[in-house]
Amino acid sequence: MLAKTKLHVWVPRLRFTRQFSVTRIPLNTKPQPPQQHTEIPPTNSSNNLKSESKSNSNRKSWTSAAFFLFGSLVGASYVSYKVADNPPSFLFPQSSITPLNEVISPKYGDPTEAIAEITKLLGAEKVTKTQSDLDQHSDTYWSTHHATASQRPDLVVFPESTEEVSQVLKICHKFKVPVVPFTGGTSLEGHFIPTRQGICVDLTRMQNILKLHQDDLDVVVQSAVGWEDLRDYLDDYGLMFGPDPGPGACIGGMIGTSCSGTNAARYGTMRENVLGLTVVLADGTIIKTKQRPRKSSAGYNLTGLFIGSEGTLGIVTEATLKLHVKPKFENVAVVSFHSLSDAANTVAGIVQHGIAANAMELLDSDMIKFVNESGETSLVYDESPTLMLKLGGNSKEAAKLLTNTVKIICKENNNKSFKFAESEEEKFELWNARKVALWSTINYGKQKIDEDVQLWTTDVAVPISKLCTSLEDTKEAINKAGFYSSIVGHAGDGNYHAFILYKNTPEEYEKAKQVVQGMIDRAIAADGTVTGEHGVGYGKRDYLVEESGEDAVSLMRKIKFSLDPNRILNPDKVFKIDPNEPKEESH
Repeated sequence: MLAKTKLHVWVPRLRFTRQFSVTRIPLNTKPQPPQQHTEIPPTNSSNNLKSESKSNSNRKSWTSAAFFLFGSLVGASYVSYKVADNPPSFLFPQSSITPLNEVISPKYGDPTEAIAEITKLLGAEKVTKTQSDLDQHSDTYWSTHHATASQRPDLVVFPESTEEVSQVLKICHKFKVPVVPFTGGTSLEGHFIPTRQGICVDLTRMQNILKLHQDDLDVVVQSAVGWEDLRDYLDDYGLMFGPDPGPGACIGGMIGTSCSGTNAARYGTMRENVLGLTVVLADGTIIKTKQRPRKSSAGYNLTGLFIGSEGTLGIVTEATLKLHVKPKFENVAVVSFHSLSDAANTVAGIVQHGIAANAMELLDSDMIKFVNESGETSLVYDESPTLMLKLGGNSKEAAKLLTNTVKIICKENNNKSFKFAESEEEKFELWNARKVALWSTINYGKQKIDEDVQLWTTDVAVPISKLCTSLEDTKEAINKAGFYSSIVGHAGDGNYHAFILYKNTPEEYEKAKQVVQGMIDRAIAADGTVTGEHGVGYGKRDYLVEESGEDAVSLMRKIKFSLDPNRILNPDKVFKIDPNEPKEESH
């Protein structure tokens, strides 16, 4: 509540003076009789009249101006008092949240001037407007939601430093031009669709590993460093970075979606593996969220605020990442089961026994079939529900003991086969089926269904105790709808993915959409989440409201508007920012 304040208004005093002729008479002078004056006719009387008239007019003008100024000051004082007493909600919202129906539509500027200034700033070699580049920065085949023909950036820029990113954002902020950040382009929920056109900031030229602090187990990198390149770099030091998502993912995008990968059950998601960030805000301000210590209770957790924000609050240009010592010994095991429920129950058993598997992946029988038919692996796998496990320790004996314990749990849940490998070549061969899962599904669809087959990739996460039921219900719903599909999951933390293949028709799209809605509804009913690692993007905005509720999403919107008042950063992602958002074109 704004405090009432007495307003003191300064009003200038108005002085009007008139000149008089005065004759000084000495005190000792006797009075003289009045003298006879001869009337002298005025000369140029017309000019004198005009001069007097002009003088009167000027006095009237000044008088009018003075009264106008006085009235304006009084009026402004009254309005200020009333605003302080009861500020209008559109200027000073009194609520802690920002509901969508209480905001007005954003007004974006013409990008022409911004493009000219950015081009002058960066030079022609760091910008592009070729159609192929605009297309590549708008959409991918494997994305669940696709850009329309008109949803293309006006310009793609390639800054090479945090300072250049800052300068670009200052220009875009000034002209109110939308900005979409881009790194690897591997996201799945339409995260970088340029719904409002504008500028795409491609960070791929910022791909340097800046500093390794080996003794402190952390590393500072730029946002376009690929996690696979970082993995190879750290191998020489016996270190590793925990998260390992799909091929091609870069650190900046991984931070944006808070992704994880196959190692999440042991090493956590990006939220647990990022120590600090350098971020450029919407107006070009550069901030560093935190120093390098493993713990800090100083102020708000700004690092956590930006992780998972999907480029809607700021653009991450550098990150300090937590590292881990690689297990000295690690076995890879591939275990097949008679049913999906047997495999899921094994996962629950391993977790409940307190066994910290380095990775625990579940593939359904259709996924194994697609891998076999793809020819992407040299091995032929048993086409049954399968668990793939990484089991490690600091000694060979410890790793072997862990493997034997897991083998007992698998046997209790009716496993069909148990294969494990110790050599690096065998490990690669056994684990390779997991890494080619997505591509194998796509290839199967193109070969067996239609060359123009579409893929709906989605994920949910549920508590471990609910995983078995959730998996079985989802598989049953997909089969009942008549779709070819595969399921693969990071089973150790209850997160699984469904790859649904459907023909490119409106009817098939709507049917797939209903299947996904059922999957989402069941996950929420099981006290789960609508996305474990893909993020919300454009495709899951409505599902986020379903999970978190309108008020929680309105709080997110409040935070967004405070940091990005012009709503230029990755518009229309995570939640709606425009009550009059243009309707989505039919699929």
